[in-house]
Amino acid sequence: MLQAAPPDVVFRFCRDADAPAVLALWQDAGATVTPTDTIEDIVLAIRHPAAVFLLATAGSQVVASLIGTFDGVRGEMYRLAVHPAYRRQNVARRLVSEVEAQLAERGAKRVTALVEGDHPWATGFWEAAGYRVYPGMLRYFRDLNEGKR
Repeated sequence: MLQAAPPDVVFRFCRDADAPAVLALWQDAGATVTPTDTIEDIVLAIRHPAAVFLLATAGSQVVASLIGTFDGVRGEMYRLAVHPAYRRQNVARRLVSEVEAQLAERGAKRVTALVEGDHPWATGFWEAAGYRVYPGMLRYFRDLNEGKR
């Protein structure tokens, strides 16, 4: 059975107006900054029909975020970020459970997670949540707008 998060924490979908607070959360949580860390890109993710962008809030403060997507076959989760003051209180587990349920409703049978490998708190969380490293797979990337911004 999934443990409860603190009683002041509410889970909800992200809204356009939350974008600045999400950026601040990612910074406070120690997430690596990427070229897509802009208010405009966050709003695009919020509005995208394939996305499940959930937040945990305490009062007016955004304390955690997780983005899930579904490509018609698999689900993927990324940008799990939890404010340090709310770590180890089942906030991340609840977010993961909620996004997994949303992705399963859309038809996902497998879900992957993008995790910053040099953040031991992140890798430890995902392993404790039942996820494992996929052997032999690497993730390659290319920033298509590199040099254009």
